[in-house]
Amino acid sequence: MKKLSMAIAAGLLVATGAAQARDNISIVGSSTVYPFSAVVAENYAKKTGNPAPKVESTGTGGGMKLFCEGASVETADMTGASRRIKESELADCKKNGVSPIEIKIGYDGIAIANAKDAETYKLTRKDLFLALAKEVPDTTGGNMDAVTGNLKLIPNPYKTWKEVNAELPDTPIEVLGPPPTSGTRDAFVELVMHTGCKEFPAIKKLEKEDEKKFKAVCGNMREDGKYIEAGENDNLIVQKLQANPKAVGIFGFSFLEQNADKVKGSSIEGVDITFENIAAGKYSVSRPLYLYVKKEHVGTVKGIEEFVMELTSDAAWGDTGYLAEKGMIPMPATERAANSDAAKSLKVLESL
Repeated sequence: MKKLSMAIAAGLLVATGAAQARDNISIVGSSTVYPFSAVVAENYAKKTGNPAPKVESTGTGGGMKLFCEGASVETADMTGASRRIKESELADCKKNGVSPIEIKIGYDGIAIANAKDAETYKLTRKDLFLALAKEVPDTTGGNMDAVTGNLKLIPNPYKTWKEVNAELPDTPIEVLGPPPTSGTRDAFVELVMHTGCKEFPAIKKLEKEDEKKFKAVCGNMREDGKYIEAGENDNLIVQKLQANPKAVGIFGFSFLEQNADKVKGSSIEGVDITFENIAAGKYSVSRPLYLYVKKEHVGTVKGIEEFVMELTSDAAWGDTGYLAEKGMIPMPATERAANSDAAKSLKVLESL
């Protein structure tokens, strides 16, 4: 029994030592949030003298999976997200003993972009739905089946932008976009596809009658090569847009800003994608950005509280902070104050 007690005590000492051994923060998550997390990490390291956090771009969905897999010191401390955590992800976190602290850090727009020297697109969300949906309403004979009264859908027949809208260029539809694990994809489906879909009265009616079917109709992207899942590497998308001026890419505004010499954004419903238009709420395809912190690692992994303090400082996320210089749209002062209070109090997100 004495030997057993000594073995348990030794095991606890080893576990405690391991838990306190890691002095560099691990951050995973959204490719959109990645450059913001990275620049905060750089400034945090300069100001504290602590090792710079390791920041990885895994996509929002992939980041949530890594973040919520457990509370051991081997797991990620934080994850960036270009959408809010889902109910299912929060449930996974709780099941695995993870208590997430939610910090809204600012806003971002989703750019529909092409090469700098290519033709400029003036798009609507209806145009984008018709160009990218797996199935679309049959506009040749009305949206409803005359016999059954059911919504009549057909496999997407559109091959060029001009077929979608006579005012658009007569170029092939080729869109490089994010995969299903991406928060940008989730936001694009909700903000663009769902809205464009509801331009058809029969589908708008379907949203109230059968929300599951509505989401299936409006959110399924075509699989015939016109929509190409380009992964989480936005740099690769820019390279492909430069190589093929007829292609269009989907990614965050901050990345558009960083590559303004190579690519340009399309207008949506007559509004250009600019910092000012997103901040003023005029550009319709914009979304909030988040960072989630693992409460169990606070005080265990060195520097987490200091990192949060740096992130929520005016120098970082303020109106003229260095995150705004990177392309993030700052929250209004009152919203920043509320999120700063929640972050500094380490308030755990219990429910959505």
